[in-house]
Amino acid sequence: MIRYQIYPSAFGELGIAASDIGLVGIDLQAGKRPLPVKAGWQLGATRLTDAASEQLAAYFSGELQSFDLPLAAAGTPFQQSVWRALCAIPFGETRSYRELAEAIGNPKAVRAVARANGANPLSIVVPCHRVIGADGTLTGYAGGLEMKARLLALEGALIG
Repeated sequence: MIRYQIYPSAFGELGIAASDIGLVGIDLQAGKRPLPVKAGWQLGATRLTDAASEQLAAYFSGELQSFDLPLAAAGTPFQQSVWRALCAIPFGETRSYRELAEAIGNPKAVRAVARANGANPLSIVVPCHRVIGADGTLTGYAGGLEMKARLLALEGALIG
């Protein structure tokens, strides 16, 4: 069973969903892709959604640089490899889509990496906001480019 809650963060409302195994979704509710509540999901906090809320609050206040939460997002093996590579990008740093493709050992899969990055269901915790264009400019983000810029500024990342 999936349970979800809406967390009113300093950066806007976040939908947080978790199964018994781990987090399955975190999305900015005001973004292009709010948490897609599915049939059978139940509204209500769990220990895991509460832990995610606490860690997100610490991240937004500058007290946390790395999340320690069990993740259980559904995705293809390729998507999972991209999402693992996203988690390896250090706080305050950025990577291009090409660098991410190289990190997963598939340097020609830049476009596929971009699609997998865009399909990331665990916004912020799996830091897809740390991926920028090869020229150093901000590129698409489901929460909007302004939010992406705010998240990178929070981390002290130097961008284009």
